[in-house]
Amino acid sequence: MSSVETVSALERRLNASIPQQVIRGEVAARLKNIGRTAKISGFRPGKIPAKILEQQYGAQAHQEVLGDMLQRSFAEAVQLNNLRVAGHPQFEIKTNDLNADHIEYSATFEVYPEVVMGDLSGETVERLVCELTQADVDDTIMTLRKQRAIYEAVSRAAQAEDKVYIDFTGKLNGEVFQGGEARNHAFVLGVERMLPEFEAAVTGMKAGETKSFDMTFPDDYHGKEVAGKQVTFSVTLHKVEAPKLPEVDAAFAESVGIEGMCPKLWWNGKRGT
Repeated sequence: MSSVETVSALERRLNASIPQQVIRGEVAARLKNIGRTAKISGFRPGKIPAKILEQQYGAQAHQEVLGDMLQRSFAEAVQLNNLRVAGHPQFEIKTNDLNADHIEYSATFEVYPEVVMGDLSGETVERLVCELTQADVDDTIMTLRKQRAIYEAVSRAAQAEDKVYIDFTGKLNGEVFQGGEARNHAFVLGVERMLPEFEAAVTGMKAGETKSFDMTFPDDYHGKEVAGKQVTFSVTLHKVEAPKLPEVDAAFAESVGIEGMCPKLWWNGKRGT
């Protein structure tokens, strides 16, 4: 038998009990299963007397069985009382004597609130419509191509969308500040991974060049040590790589999850076959 108390608007407490006979039967079965593989000095696995198993593993088996039975009993009571449980219950054993005929327990938990729908018959809903143009399609395809770009080394000066590899050292009042130094650091110009002033200074450099420049960090910069302060950077550029975009072909279409479509028709914004 079980009963349910209303603790608050959403909190409930289930009171129930589990027959000791059921628990003992489950414990005996679990000990028998443990005995098949247990290793106890002086006994072969599968030949360990039940009394020895009880001494060695009885407390563990009883605890595990009790936990399983609490969950099972709770689930049955929830279904019987048509409860919509939210979250996990907090169990409390009420019986002091664990050898009593019945183990009484309580489970405190929350339920989902009852939601009553109002009358919507007189309401109107505005349907939003978004028109896609060929320019939108072209922009999306270009974005997908850039995401799949490969980079190849070039000998010219670095420009927007190039990947550069640099060493840099930043000093505040003549001392290197925390996070102000890196070796062979790679980033793409124009994607705003670095501060705009820093990227502007690197843009136009060629492989092998070194440049020093002053830069002022924003007042709201996350590094409090240099926020709002002027620092001096020394940058050495090692390599410039230019992006090479994939062709809009069948392989590209498959890479974005589109199969069986003519690439040229797709590129023109028309349905292909």
